[in-house]
Amino acid sequence: MSNVLADEQVTAYHRDGYVITRGLFDADEISLLHRSALEDRELDRHAYGRADGEGGTVRLSLWNHPGDTIYGMFARCRRVVDSVERLLGGEVYHYHSKMILKDAKVGGAWAWHQDYGYWYHYGVLSPLLTSISIAVDPATRANGCLQVLKGSHLMGRLDHTLTGDQAGADMERVNEAAKRLERVYCEMAPGDAMFFDANLLHRSDQNRSDTDRWSLICCYNAARNDPYKDGPHPRYTPLVKVDDDAIERVGLRRFEAEAAEGTWVRSDAADTAGRFKKATTK
Repeated sequence: MSNVLADEQVTAYHRDGYVITRGLFDADEISLLHRSALEDRELDRHAYGRADGEGGTVRLSLWNHPGDTIYGMFARCRRVVDSVERLLGGEVYHYHSKMILKDAKVGGAWAWHQDYGYWYHYGVLSPLLTSISIAVDPATRANGCLQVLKGSHLMGRLDHTLTGDQAGADMERVNEAAKRLERVYCEMAPGDAMFFDANLLHRSDQNRSDTDRWSLICCYNAARNDPYKDGPHPRYTPLVKVDDDAIERVGLRRFEAEAAEGTWVRSDAADTAGRFKKATTK
């Protein structure tokens, strides 16, 4: 059970709506993830933009099933999934993952929102979902790290409306909440990870710095919260956990194969919405 969230971290999560775990992934693991993301032509090809309504655009790549790539090993490793199951109180499955590509100088903002503000409309009855944001690059106030309103998950789901290409939360309520709740800038070093509730209000500023801020976000739904209708993300699909050392084994194997064969690990073709499902590699 090493690396799984401790009791006090679980308590903090339910009280505040989030918890940050420092150094959940080591330097070697993050280096493999960083190199994979930088060199992954498919990840870049399937990235699409979301205008922020402030003149900027956020790039992201999104996929529904974790697969057997290095991205899937992060989403399926026991230190993550066992922690998520502690937070949600039972079996979970992979709802989707995404790589947020907030590039230096041009990376756009995210408006204040709750993830359940979107997912509610996809047939998910209860906010029994959580996400983990894994810092690939340093996340700082200067390059647009996540901001949260501490404890705002206890407000329940807010109405959301479009701001640019993004659905943002009802700003009348957000502004009132901001008078009463602490705003926290969630700065993280590479390898740090933040678990956060589906109803936590969060946002990020544009990246006008000289450094990229890329992050991998893996989202999970409780198995007992299976959507009642089909949507853009999967209904209950059993999640096969992998041992924590799978990240390095799969990552190293990828680059050893490329060095020997000069080939790329590729994913399935994107659908028309710009989402893609990671291919299974052996």
